[in-house]
Amino acid sequence: MADMLPVMRIGVVGHGHLDQLFARQYLVERLQKEGAQVGLTLVFVWNRNTDKLRESVAEELILHNLPDFTDRGADVIVEVCHPKIVKDFGVQFLSKAHFLVGSPSALSDPQLNQELRQAAEHHGRTLYVPSGALWGGQDILRLNDSGSLKALFIRMSKHPSCFRLTGDVLSDWTEDEGRRVLFSGSVAELCPVAPNNVNTMAAAAIAAGTLGFAGVQGEIVSDTALSDYHVVEVEVTGANGFTVHTVRRNPAKLGAVTGSATYNSFWSSLLVCKGHGGRVYLC
Repeated sequence: MADMLPVMRIGVVGHGHLDQLFARQYLVERLQKEGAQVGLTLVFVWNRNTDKLRESVAEELILHNLPDFTDRGADVIVEVCHPKIVKDFGVQFLSKAHFLVGSPSALSDPQLNQELRQAAEHHGRTLYVPSGALWGGQDILRLNDSGSLKALFIRMSKHPSCFRLTGDVLSDWTEDEGRRVLFSGSVAELCPVAPNNVNTMAAAAIAAGTLGFAGVQGEIVSDTALSDYHVVEVEVTGANGFTVHTVRRNPAKLGAVTGSATYNSFWSSLLVCKGHGGRVYLC
């Protein structure tokens, strides 16, 4: 059966930071172990520090210079690193392959968002946005497309060691301080403050296209009691006052920006990268 599957060639763009390293390793290991069974094959892995790759990736799969990705013939490029890579290379990636954006907080930049959408349409590619820790993303999308979505609020609570914020917003936390609201406002304002922490909110803003990044509201909370998981709360308001509030836990170690459920979502997203050309696709 595996021999009959069309093979999709995958390139993974990673980074040297600890959480991105875990995410890259998770994807690369699954691609090498299970890829052939589902029609996926790994054609390159890039990491800022190539020394981190050599124990787990064959030398011929290591991409030393990211601009050389064009030589590897990838059908899908997966970014698991930082919004800056999306900004610097996203349009180039879409000129050659479908692009799965692991840092959708980058799309909070209206100009970049438009450039990536235009590139996807021009080249007949798909800009994939994984749902990550967002449960109910497809339901939000359906409400949005039907014109019934009126408001969307997301709160993400984590141990303070799990946040990577710009500036010194959380530099003074102590082990016994409990709960502290770090930011509350639009996701458009929040993404630059916590670009590595709010990709779930960014995915929600993509799903809620009529509200957009400026219309979706978000809140990040530091809580020293959350040593084993992150908490994601989503409140959706529809027509006629219809409201749904969900609370989910995403298992995560101390210091982990990303929970384990998010890693699994990346793999699931890869399995649907079969086309949808010329559009943005929440997966």
